[in-house]
Amino acid sequence: MKRVLAYAVCLLTSAIFAFPYLWMLAGSFRTTSAMLTAPLRLWPERFDLTGFRSIAEIGDLSLLRAGLNSLFITGASTAIAVAVTALGAYAITRRPRALAFRVLRYGFLTTMMYPYMLLVIPVYIVVFKLGLLGSYAGIILFLALGPIQFFLFEQFFRGLPGEVIEAATIDGASELTILLRIVLPMAAPIVATVAIITFLLNWAQWFPVLVISSSSDTWTLPVALLNLNGELGTNFQGIMALSVVTTIPVAALFLIAQRRVIAGMTEGAVKG
Repeated sequence: MKRVLAYAVCLLTSAIFAFPYLWMLAGSFRTTSAMLTAPLRLWPERFDLTGFRSIAEIGDLSLLRAGLNSLFITGASTAIAVAVTALGAYAITRRPRALAFRVLRYGFLTTMMYPYMLLVIPVYIVVFKLGLLGSYAGIILFLALGPIQFFLFEQFFRGLPGEVIEAATIDGASELTILLRIVLPMAAPIVATVAIITFLLNWAQWFPVLVISSSSDTWTLPVALLNLNGELGTNFQGIMALSVVTTIPVAALFLIAQRRVIAGMTEGAVKG
């Protein structure tokens, strides 16, 4: 009986969380009038593709361009974030008492406490001073800031056996050699986990992209979704269709890699 009740609670919870996505998926095939008449219906009256056709062009931005922007910006920022945070976490783990490294560590911790909304003005000023306003580089560098990824790497590196690194040091290996040939191969699971988490987080970011972009040429899918509403009204069917297009890649990636993500998060927490 306890197992039956547990499964019932799990199924009910899953249904509650799945309902919004199923509602969005059904709404992408329903007309606006049908959605306003029966808003909670989970099965379309007929499969109308008008919503998907309407998002082929969003203002002067094509859906293909927004999708390519999302892939490029998310992929590049993920690669930079993983590389930089791995190097920083390894350096701090090797020299934990260095003053500069401690300041850097507390700086990462501080960034975790501040939402993007509070960083608008300083980020805008810094990007402007660097001459990167409105460029892909400015967006990518800002999204590459990864405090969560940094702490995952740090906790993993702290749990590595020190004897292995000491033996390599005695044999004359440099820090870079130790990192590339010993530490990173051992950290392959956490590297994969951090890469997946970073990709999922950066794919959904819209606020930094909107702040740094100076034109729609650098907009991603979430920003295009935000700007889908027009002066003549709200295109509910188009919003649902674009939401489906935006969430399908990350939903599929998470379903495929959810075991790796959960295992990596747990491993980092245990080692810490």
